[in-house]
Amino acid sequence: MTSVALISLGCAKNLVDSEIMLGALAKAGYVRVEEPAEADVLIVNTCSFIGDAKRESIAAIQEAAAARKGTRQKLIVAGCLAQRYRGQLPALMPEVDAFLGLDQVAKVAEIVDEVCARKRRKGESPEEFVSDRPAFIPDYATPRTRLTPRHSAYVKIAEGCNHACAFCIIPKIRGAHRSRDEGDIVAEVEALVKGGCREINLVSQDATYYGMDKWEGERARRTSGVDSSRGASLATLLRRLDAIPGDFWIRVLYTHPAHWSAELVETFAKCRKVVKYVDVPLQHYAAPMLEAMRRETGPEKLDGLVKNLREGIPDVMIRSTFIVGFPGERDEDFRELSAFVERAGIERGGVFEYSREEDTRAYNLPGQVHHMTKRRRKNLLSEQLFHLAEKRSESLVGRRIRVLVEAPGVARTEWDAPEVDGSVEVPLTLPVGEFAEVQIEDAAGYQLFAKA
Repeated sequence: MTSVALISLGCAKNLVDSEIMLGALAKAGYVRVEEPAEADVLIVNTCSFIGDAKRESIAAIQEAAAARKGTRQKLIVAGCLAQRYRGQLPALMPEVDAFLGLDQVAKVAEIVDEVCARKRRKGESPEEFVSDRPAFIPDYATPRTRLTPRHSAYVKIAEGCNHACAFCIIPKIRGAHRSRDEGDIVAEVEALVKGGCREINLVSQDATYYGMDKWEGERARRTSGVDSSRGASLATLLRRLDAIPGDFWIRVLYTHPAHWSAELVETFAKCRKVVKYVDVPLQHYAAPMLEAMRRETGPEKLDGLVKNLREGIPDVMIRSTFIVGFPGERDEDFRELSAFVERAGIERGGVFEYSREEDTRAYNLPGQVHHMTKRRRKNLLSEQLFHLAEKRSESLVGRRIRVLVEAPGVARTEWDAPEVDGSVEVPLTLPVGEFAEVQIEDAAGYQLFAKA
């Protein structure tokens, strides 16, 4: 049997694509192996959102190409890097056997068949299987091989993005927003819960835009609020998922501040299985920056959103990301951002230095910020966010809370998403993959310490 290994880079949405590729390969009879060196075929599923992601992807490809020298292993590059630089990579990376785009993830088995059957002549270019504008969206019937633990899963509810943020290349890579059918998502979650899953993480480029692309009549705008009177929405989806029998968490990742509505706040508050964790990348606060970034929000909107979340969702914790060093960012803009973060009490946060990406609106903007200034602002804001997280952690000492046990001695609260947030040290006797009630005894930064 032909063996295959896969290296998955980037975000959770890319991980779902990796799971789809492995599912298609398993259905076709390919055998998955963990070690790349043992595989007949190695697939590298890449990311290319920002410079660091591109460098990581290129390094992984180069390392794989060097490691397979002297073997007959086939090397296939998939994902966002292949999609973004379609038409360019075959000449730049002749050591690769084939490039596979985002529309082709479910067709990977046929492509691997073709690549393995091909006798490539010396000097011949790699094959490229990449469509111009992705349109694929998975459904419940799409084969998948889960790469996450049994107790936690990512469910992709939509693909693509209709926003036009000046710094972002994602719409050009992944295409326009397209929502999955609501009933199809419900069926997938029902099956996961029956299989023992305790945490459903809903992912997409913009979860709050879910369903809006299917509105009849007037088209949704980039500032339209979640509104179930127009049809399926994130609110209707959450209510249906909350009604599924079983004991599990529902976590929503990647919401956009422009689409939060009173209905969505109320839905988060009332749905018992929806964790009180709001992931909303705000990116900045200063009005000139938000306008230049084309974020469709202003300072007043963000102040109002934070107020509504704090007042409307009891015990809510807010996670956000921020970009520093965007072209034209002045010291006073950064001070405004810092003051907002403190005032809003953002408990979970990540800071990115602006990455100048070709083919984005911001690429040619004047006022590019010096790299040392970017680094200094990132360090300052990261330290500030750490202290806010630490303050929140200390407020939990003495409380009895529910956690999901991830591994022996390690758990997460409902306010901690997989991979990106904090953890709880718990007794080794607690069963992995199950919920447990624990008493928080101590805290240090993002880390909590508990006893049963």
